[in-house]
Amino acid sequence: MLHRLVVFAVCSAAIAQGADEVDFDVVEEIVYSKIGDRDLLLDAFVPKADGTHPAVLVVHGGAWRQGNRKQLRGYATSLTKMGFVCFAIDYRLAPDHTFPAQIEDCRAAVKWIRTHAAQYKVDSQKLGAIGYSAGGHLVSLLATTGEAPSEKNGNIDTRIQAVAAGGAPTDFRWFPDKGKWAEYWMGGDLEAVPEKFLAASTAAFVDSNDAPIFFFNGTADKLVPLIWTMPCHTALKAAGVTTEMHIIEGAGHLQAAVNTEALQKAYAFLKRELKGDDAQPQPASAAKDQ
Repeated sequence: MLHRLVVFAVCSAAIAQGADEVDFDVVEEIVYSKIGDRDLLLDAFVPKADGTHPAVLVVHGGAWRQGNRKQLRGYATSLTKMGFVCFAIDYRLAPDHTFPAQIEDCRAAVKWIRTHAAQYKVDSQKLGAIGYSAGGHLVSLLATTGEAPSEKNGNIDTRIQAVAAGGAPTDFRWFPDKGKWAEYWMGGDLEAVPEKFLAASTAAFVDSNDAPIFFFNGTADKLVPLIWTMPCHTALKAAGVTTEMHIIEGAGHLQAAVNTEALQKAYAFLKRELKGDDAQPQPASAAKDQ
């Protein structure tokens, strides 16, 4: 029920950006990858302005087992009004498809965007991502596991340049229940498939070459508590990578997903990292940054 509420609330929440808003077109149901007989779809949000623009991949949440590309439409439209090209994707879901299917689909989307950059007015050197909950996890994992072009990845760069991750778990290497809660997603617990829990752990792959990441979480989030997001933020700081943690006092998982100040700061972070814009919204007393 909670994830259905998140879908409605986030689709409905578009943060006004003021005088710099631009007109855009939406192209829906574009096939970005085929897995067997399954078409994986994305919706593209493209500014009408001429020239190329930085792009943002938009990745939905839903515990890796539900949700779709429509869930974060509010994020996509807000960012497109700021001059980004946005691509909101579907990806394969558990339990029918266990990890790493979800991150593989995200990487396929990154490659598709770079391959089709000219068609959608994308500056392929400036690609970011935003996601919430499971989507926040996936985009943060993109940030720490991207690779330079090679034969292995089809000679297409899978590195991205900036990420905003809300309600994002970042370390799966230890759980009191041995990860039994994640069997539907991992195909086993931490003792049976430790390599999968490691491969899903964003914090495990941090190095100085990673993309900057902006995190936001509520202090009352029971699904993804702050302690589950902090490992990556802490590791990035130690590695000298630009990172920010925006803490929303008293907000639960749903409330943080649509928190106006958090989203304004997330968008400003992406704008600064991808466009070089230093403008920052004024802080409010209900939240703090680290």
